[in-house]
Amino acid sequence: MTPAQKAMSQLATWPDLSPCEAGCGTGSALRSARDEIVHFHSDRDVDLHLTTRAIQRLHYDFAESTAIRLVPGSRWVTVHLDCDADVDLLLSLVSVALKAHSAHQGGPAPAVCNFHRVTVLPRDEDGEG
Repeated sequence: MTPAQKAMSQLATWPDLSPCEAGCGTGSALRSARDEIVHFHSDRDVDLHLTTRAIQRLHYDFAESTAIRLVPGSRWVTVHLDCDADVDLLLSLVSVALKAHSAHQGGPAPAVCNFHRVTVLPRDEDGEG
């Protein structure tokens, strides 16, 4: 089972999420009652929909993670899943996203994620550049 399949199967059991087609047209997605929360684009690349406030709060933590990619001005965070720790990170961030979206005032945001806006390079296994 790929990391994305593992994450999708775990998240699909969460009562606040339901499966849907990704609004960007590529891959499958999970949504809350009001917003698309996560897009699964490939076996390893996932876009997670956060609020601006959540991204600002976690910005320094994101900068320390090799799994996270940010696009300036986007409320979507790309998570590259290479290992179980990345899947655990995604699950934690989905929980943050659900809480952030439930507290967010205003209408639902458009489902314009980071697909094709982020390039994820493979990790260097031996630690050399």
